[in-house]
Amino acid sequence: MSLTAEQDANAISLVRGMSMDGPLAANSGHQGTGMALAPLGHTLYSRVMKHDPADPLWPDRDRFVLSGGHVSILQYSMLFLSGYGLELDDLKQFRQWDSLTPGHPEVGHTAGVEVTTGPLGQGFANAVGMAIAEANLRARFGPEAMNHHTFVIVGDGCLMEGVSHEAASWAGHLGLGHLVCIFDDNKITIDGETNLTVNEDTATRFRAYGWDVQEVGDISNDVDALEAALNAAKATPQPTLIMLRTHIGYPSPDHVDTNHAHGNPFKPDDVTRTKEVMAIPDEPFWAPDDLVAAYRSDVAERGASANAAWKAAAASATSNPEWQAAWDQTGLDGWDADLPTYEQGDSVATRKAIQKALDSTFANLPGLMSGSADLKGSNGVALGESTPFGSGNEAGRYLHFGVREHAMGACAVGLSAHGGVLPVTATFFVFADYMRPPIRLAALTGAKVCFVFTHDSVGVGEDGPTHQPVEQLASLRSMPGLHVIRPADGNETIQAWADAVEHDGPTVLVLSRQNITVTTDGSAVATGAGIVRSADDPQVVLVGTGSEVSLCVEAAAKLGKQGVRAQVVSMPSWDRFDEQHASHKAAIFPAGVPVVSVEAGVTFGWSKYADASVGIDRFGASAPGGLVLDKLGINVDHVVVHATDLVNGTTSEHPGSNA
Repeated sequence: MSLTAEQDANAISLVRGMSMDGPLAANSGHQGTGMALAPLGHTLYSRVMKHDPADPLWPDRDRFVLSGGHVSILQYSMLFLSGYGLELDDLKQFRQWDSLTPGHPEVGHTAGVEVTTGPLGQGFANAVGMAIAEANLRARFGPEAMNHHTFVIVGDGCLMEGVSHEAASWAGHLGLGHLVCIFDDNKITIDGETNLTVNEDTATRFRAYGWDVQEVGDISNDVDALEAALNAAKATPQPTLIMLRTHIGYPSPDHVDTNHAHGNPFKPDDVTRTKEVMAIPDEPFWAPDDLVAAYRSDVAERGASANAAWKAAAASATSNPEWQAAWDQTGLDGWDADLPTYEQGDSVATRKAIQKALDSTFANLPGLMSGSADLKGSNGVALGESTPFGSGNEAGRYLHFGVREHAMGACAVGLSAHGGVLPVTATFFVFADYMRPPIRLAALTGAKVCFVFTHDSVGVGEDGPTHQPVEQLASLRSMPGLHVIRPADGNETIQAWADAVEHDGPTVLVLSRQNITVTTDGSAVATGAGIVRSADDPQVVLVGTGSEVSLCVEAAAKLGKQGVRAQVVSMPSWDRFDEQHASHKAAIFPAGVPVVSVEAGVTFGWSKYADASVGIDRFGASAPGGLVLDKLGINVDHVVVHATDLVNGTTSEHPGSNA
């Protein structure tokens, strides 16, 4: 069964009508690009893409990413027509509270949406990550189990954003032949024509990156030509960019090729005049029952047939426990049985401990892929038993991201969203700022990614304040949905990795450059905080994270010699601690006992737990790390003075104090 030429034309008109009616009803939205790309959307969903609305999470489906997520009405219209569960009432609630059709596509909220898009360029980089996942799984489990394409639509805005340059360069280098990008070349942005800001040769840029580029011209209304171009793109050994000349707002008699068509909802008379040109009824949300039924039947039949064929061909691979563990983003039975431990008093940098954790679990975490932003020797996420992923070695599970932190984060979100991969990324902690957009989207969507950040404080030393993170930890702790762990030593680092694997969502691990004395058994990770050094009837609690926990232990010993009973707490994860029962919290911070927090970063937020804080509310300095820490007040004597003041009920000013 296939749609007739008349049904093709009517489906395109329906999508164009929805692209106007949704924003008009909401008095908000972007109709122009949805109108222009209606034939492309129709061609993808009804002719080219392998997908099954009855099984939206079918592992071997083609992936579709709308990088310009502001054009969500286009995707919603196609999901409605294809039978993904959206109905007319959902389209009528476009951009309204609690609807299935929010302003930008949201994964996990609307069936058929693969990733949450909106911040321009992110979806493009997500698609690169998806293509890497597909290539890796195909190489490891066979083409019978994994053999599909990722299609992504980008606009001028996506290609202006720096993340697109990073991701496109990397995709070309890797030779991701199953990645197809369609460039909606409408030459319009919100402010006007694109020549206000760019005049680059996009085709030459992508060819230089190693892409196959199809300059197909103005075929945006020719579904047969679109189908041919898309199928040709699927056959190339390189990623493909299809440069499609389009006309925003088409076929409006008044607003084609104008910036007004981008984000200003048409007025009712604009919609009326355009529907007259299209020769469809002037009624909101026009959707003939027979057309919708025929479209859904056609898509369902093709999808069911492809899905059934895949299930038969892939049965052996998909019954493999390694496949199942990979798709569950977890490990084989007993995956954590060989986790290493450290002896009390050992001295190890937590960036070194994470390497032991990864290597001990690599064989039993089939989905694990890790990589670093050109810092393989510094970050500790190299996989000793793997080889680098790349063209000709797609089975490799270590990713050389290069100096591309932004793309690294966004590609990792795509790896996770694709499924079958448990991604780990790594760079220096100060460069979390370069990765903030994808970290935020991971938190927003619950993407299971482990973001490893090393060189976590002014202890970095001689590189100076540009490379010494002080505010990043507080910033990431403030992000909803993000699990943040700063382990105190090697044992907490091992448990933090196990916790990240078990956690259903994104995790940040913040690790030291310098060696830290092992003082814990690692158990504090499970509850967010734990007692490292107890005291009968304590007079003060010293709470620290990371390298400062061992400093607290030293300070408590010195206080003990002065007759002050101090309890030492390691608090690797605020968010995990906040989830605990009141009884646990009371044991950690006994009622009426003053608390001093110690952390080599800004003190912002610690007032929630502490009565006084030893921290660094300024930028760092270039000098040996130990000296910088000492000069900025992260030392035993400073902690002792603060604790003594609290116990004695006195306050005084101390050099470097942040109390």
